[in-house]
Amino acid sequence: MFKQAKNIDTAFKHVRGFTLIVITGCILLSCYALYKSFRLVSEMQAKVYVLANGKAIEAFASDRKENIPVEAKDHIRTFHRLFFTLDPDEKVITSNITKALYLADGAAKREYDNLSEGGFYSNIISANISQQIAVDSIHLDLSAYPYAFRCFATQRIIRTTSIVSRSLVTEGYLRNVSRSDNNPHGFLIERWATLENKDLKIENR
Repeated sequence: MFKQAKNIDTAFKHVRGFTLIVITGCILLSCYALYKSFRLVSEMQAKVYVLANGKAIEAFASDRKENIPVEAKDHIRTFHRLFFTLDPDEKVITSNITKALYLADGAAKREYDNLSEGGFYSNIISANISQQIAVDSIHLDLSAYPYAFRCFATQRIIRTTSIVSRSLVTEGYLRNVSRSDNNPHGFLIERWATLENKDLKIENR
């Protein structure tokens, strides 16, 4: 009888030990599954699919700090393209300038007012002149805020009899603002000024 009781006690200990092992294994497996699930959900949330021309293109979400150089340079490039791309059409000029002025502070508005009062835009329209710009490089200093920049570009002024190439160098500062439809990068150009704007060459047509 004592031997039977001893066997029952031993069997109970074995069952209890086995049960503890199984429970511990289940807990560890559940924790691992939860960890992997949360990680997978986070990875999926970081992926965005953009539909372009009928094709799904994968995009990745990232922190703003990682994109500051790219977004800042594109903001500067977009502003200069809108401000300096002109055609002999008042509606085109007004549309481009309006979009450009959302990207900069009063310094750009003052420059536009000076050009307008000097008859620059009227001359563009009356003489059927087109102006194009190509941004060659942008130097951006991210070591101090607001971020200082210097933009180097080339202008082409297309007249009926000639094409004039001009060098353009501007500088300014970028500060953060809220993103909007009119300002998708969330930057504002401050203290914008033209440092150089001189002829490089003139080609006869």
